[in-house]
Amino acid sequence: MRYSYLGPSGTFTEAALLQMPGAEQAERVPAASVLSALTMVEDHDVDGAVVPIENSVEGGVTATLDAVSVAHHLQITAEALVPVTFVLAAAEPTTLSRIGSIATHSHAWAQVRRWAEASAPHAEFVPASSTAAAAHGLLQSPPVAESAICAPLVAEQLGLHVVSSGIEDTPGAVTRFVLVTRPQEVPQPTGADKTTVMIPLPEDRPGALMEILEHFSTRGVNICRIESRPTGNGIGDYFFSMDLEGHIAEARVGDALAGIHRISPQIRFLGSYPRADGKPQQVLPEVSEAAFTAAQSWVASLRGR
Repeated sequence: MRYSYLGPSGTFTEAALLQMPGAEQAERVPAASVLSALTMVEDHDVDGAVVPIENSVEGGVTATLDAVSVAHHLQITAEALVPVTFVLAAAEPTTLSRIGSIATHSHAWAQVRRWAEASAPHAEFVPASSTAAAAHGLLQSPPVAESAICAPLVAEQLGLHVVSSGIEDTPGAVTRFVLVTRPQEVPQPTGADKTTVMIPLPEDRPGALMEILEHFSTRGVNICRIESRPTGNGIGDYFFSMDLEGHIAEARVGDALAGIHRISPQIRFLGSYPRADGKPQQVLPEVSEAAFTAAQSWVASLRGR
């Protein structure tokens, strides 16, 4: 097996990849961007890609949401959660007061912004494709910046000098990663699953979103993430990226998506897969699978009269 991931080696994404079954024995191929990692899957260069999709502080990773939802025809088959902590590192021993530029990924910078404003207000932010790329860039000639914000592991691997540690604004932050493959058979339900879908807003009018959401609420399907993203076709033209609790094989989830398909036929199913945290679904009795089965049996009995 070959897996691509947002590289270079030492990223949080590689740590997420190593949580996937069999990844330690697989060939791991670093990619320069989320789009590159996913394109490798679609081009059959690798079997799957691990990319970040959501952060507990910053929310959705737009590059992944847009690429998986619109640009590529791929499927999410698994997820992993990685705790995130950062250090400020430099190639040579130095002090915080002497640092004039800091390289890192934009999502990492957003998670240390308050620390940076208080501790290094005059330092220039230099965008990098990943936190590990920023760290590797310190060893280039010339270096990309005077310092980098990265994971403690990559700073240790590269022999960098740690200027400050534990610099994240929100201790305990977590980033969620997904394993994306070419379309395949959906994993069997486990009782602790998520389903990810992309739903275009069928019409920009009052109540259009409510009409979509009612299909979930009346069937007891909990939406655990919802984000609007522009389609690129013009102002007011959006699609909604959603994570649902439950599995496409469950009657209430399948019935909800079938109902939405009638009003938004461009809906895209992006995968049902086990939750990384193993949290079981909380379903009210009146919208349980048993209730749906009983209702279907009742309708069937009426047809047989």
